[in-house]
Amino acid sequence: MASYAAMTVHFTRSRAVLAAVGLLLAVGAPTAYATLDDGTSAVPARGEPYIETQLFFGTARPDGGPAVTDRQFMAFVDKEVTPDFPDGLTIQSGRGQWRDASGTIEKERSYELILLYPRGQAETGDRKIEEIRRAYEKAFGQEAVGRVDDEARVDF
Repeated sequence: MASYAAMTVHFTRSRAVLAAVGLLLAVGAPTAYATLDDGTSAVPARGEPYIETQLFFGTARPDGGPAVTDRQFMAFVDKEVTPDFPDGLTIQSGRGQWRDASGTIEKERSYELILLYPRGQAETGDRKIEEIRRAYEKAFGQEAVGRVDDEARVDF
């Protein structure tokens, strides 16, 4: 059996090594992350500048009415989204949750709608997307439609 002093030295060395590794990672990480955004990527930029907008549509109705069905959602997309974004879109089904205005956490079936449009059309796209959000809220009694915007480079 090893002596208490030998075990203490081993423990202290292990602890020192772990601390040194942690320090190196902490110091090196910002440098590593900084190089990701310096614009000197070895991969050439492809595509044109676009805006990517993700919209999140819940299906549960706050008033307790029946949930929005697939058929109702697709009819909404055909009427309210496709005319303004005829070049294409993506719809994904999912499960989501959020805290409603009363503080209740709602868990529900949901849809994610992804739109891509040229950066030069951002102002017009923004207006159309806000109209889509309000139309869905009104049509299906929703408190909100979530929205995320990001810049992207797109090549078809």
